[in-house]
Amino acid sequence: MKVNLATLDRRKFLRGLGGFALALPIFETFSGLAHAAKQKNKKRFAAFYMPDGVPMPLKEDPSYQDWSWFPHGRGKDFTFTKCLDPLEPLRDEVTVFGGLSHPAARSVHGHSNADQFLTGADTGDYGDYDNSISLDQLFAAQEGVHSRLSSMVLSTDGGTGSPRGTHTISFNEQGRPIPAEHKPKHIFDMLFVKSSKDAARRLAMSKSALDDLVTDARSLKRSLSKHDQETLQEYLDSVRDTEIKIEKAKRWMDIPLPQVDVDHLTLDVTPEDPRVYMQTMYELIYLAFKTDSTRTVTYQLGRENGLGASDYLARAVGFNLTHQLSHKTKEPDGYKNFGTYCNFHSEEYGRFLTKLKETPEVGGTGNMLDNTVLLFGSASSAFHLSRNYPLILAGGKNMGFKHGQYLKYGSGNEDNQATSGIRTDVGWRGEMDFEELPLSDLYLTMLHKLGVETDSFGGSSHTLAEV
Repeated sequence: MKVNLATLDRRKFLRGLGGFALALPIFETFSGLAHAAKQKNKKRFAAFYMPDGVPMPLKEDPSYQDWSWFPHGRGKDFTFTKCLDPLEPLRDEVTVFGGLSHPAARSVHGHSNADQFLTGADTGDYGDYDNSISLDQLFAAQEGVHSRLSSMVLSTDGGTGSPRGTHTISFNEQGRPIPAEHKPKHIFDMLFVKSSKDAARRLAMSKSALDDLVTDARSLKRSLSKHDQETLQEYLDSVRDTEIKIEKAKRWMDIPLPQVDVDHLTLDVTPEDPRVYMQTMYELIYLAFKTDSTRTVTYQLGRENGLGASDYLARAVGFNLTHQLSHKTKEPDGYKNFGTYCNFHSEEYGRFLTKLKETPEVGGTGNMLDNTVLLFGSASSAFHLSRNYPLILAGGKNMGFKHGQYLKYGSGNEDNQATSGIRTDVGWRGEMDFEELPLSDLYLTMLHKLGVETDSFGGSSHTLAEV
């Protein structure tokens, strides 16, 4: 007997408490997304941000050999230090960069750097604050039509934070921060669980309410001052973003959610159990990619100035608070302690990359890592210095990325250190002795390989041939 899949009553499938259902996997028959079904190799992007910079002892320091974050050597001939050695089994899948930074942010204090990591904008240290669209959202604007979620924005602290103290590294087309999710249970529900009660009616009511709001706002606009009109326009832009999300939700409402095994997930974990929390967040990202629930993810591991739940992550390796590690490198074992924390991040990131590599690409060629571009890094190097960002690019071999190398840019950048100026217990003073390249050169290269057609990004119109 033939069964019309489109008429199946999905209410008869496994139902849990509170009216929530864990639905069927995605079927091409249900989706009607012909273009997505024809794509053999999906393209995915993820970015991970680690605050507070990395250990960078001077060459004469006894800690230099083991605990300088940047590898020793260059090109194909390089050696990981103990900060990154968990990535050794993946060395042919990664490229480490030195000598890249955002020109507009080189004078910005390290506590304010996360805001511009994926944008390259001049957000400054004080005064007026302006940002621009982030790299992930430019990709999501193109690729997001093929998945239930255009992008997934995550952080350990959640929300948006404040200007120059952000809890998110994703910014929309108007340069406004996109709130980040941080509770694993909420993220899981967003991906794999939905309420069956009156979903269509609620969406219709939301759209109707927005229509009324826009009508009233346009009437109000004529009586406002120029400044208030600009403020109102920003608000209406936000309303427009909401309208787009509602329309997309309506299109996907009748498409079954993916079914996943959840027995290994600890969804009620918090950053106070940092290793399990980190592993859970990485696992949720992996599942989101594997089920094609989204193709774009950002995850801000922590905020810059040592406040909030993310400062607990150092407890994974026996220390109290994360931010203190960057301030205590001059104390006995200071660089070792900071480097041990970096090793923890390398271990968990390496575990995530390995899982992508070990998962075949369904309906495509190679494995998931071959079709996913991943950027891990910080917008600070030595003690909140906004230069010489520590960066690791991984994956994307099916898009033409070349790996297994350590690329150091900038004349005189032999040891990835500032050798001019004065180094004090509170960081570097003076200018670097080499000219770095714009990080957006790398970003533009990434966008092109991800299939985004643009002539420039973040003030850059050049690409990096070595990648």
